[in-house]
Amino acid sequence: MITEIKKSIKESLPKYPGVSGKERFFNSAVLVPLILIGEEPCFILEKRAKGIAQEGEICFPGGGFDEQQDSSLQDTALRETKEELGIPEDNIDILGRLNTVIAAMGVSIDPFAGLVENIDVDLFSIEKNEVEKLLVIPVSWFQVNQPETYHVTLEVKPYYYNKNGEKVETLPVKDLGLPDRYANPWGCKKYRVLFYQYQGEKIWGLTAEIIDDFISCCFPFT
Repeated sequence: MITEIKKSIKESLPKYPGVSGKERFFNSAVLVPLILIGEEPCFILEKRAKGIAQEGEICFPGGGFDEQQDSSLQDTALRETKEELGIPEDNIDILGRLNTVIAAMGVSIDPFAGLVENIDVDLFSIEKNEVEKLLVIPVSWFQVNQPETYHVTLEVKPYYYNKNGEKVETLPVKDLGLPDRYANPWGCKKYRVLFYQYQGEKIWGLTAEIIDDFISCCFPFT
């Protein structure tokens, strides 16, 4: 009996463990587009247009997984890149997948590195409603300019106040018989925020995390 139980558990456990509860996150994907300028690999980043969410911020092309259009997160990254920058899928050679980034605000981002080939940056068909401009930055710049590191603090709250100023309990600590300490905010953990400044443009947050991870893996700091 013990042997059978052990065998059953071993066969049931995931062969390739992932992130528990990932389906509860906002699942998104980005392309980390690289292009060769001469023999210099460069990142292609975009500055988000005014009037949209996170306007003026620097990011990689990407967005949320759409089950109606995408069969995989890689499809999401390629689709969003074509919509935002006008780069056809045939001009992108996917080189691999980076580590999944889990953001504190409940977002999961899967980055894919891809080399843009046989098309000049000047020929990109940029969606002006989403993208103000492009930044083409040599990878070598990030090798010699490590990011500044800051922190914000995160705490868990078992309640919030609605627009009428009324307290809404999302975890009824008293009713559930939980220890009193959980009736007040707890945690207050530090959350790292990376920051680059390139020619007056600020590259920070999740985009900076992805760049830092890519550089650490593929082009170690010099």
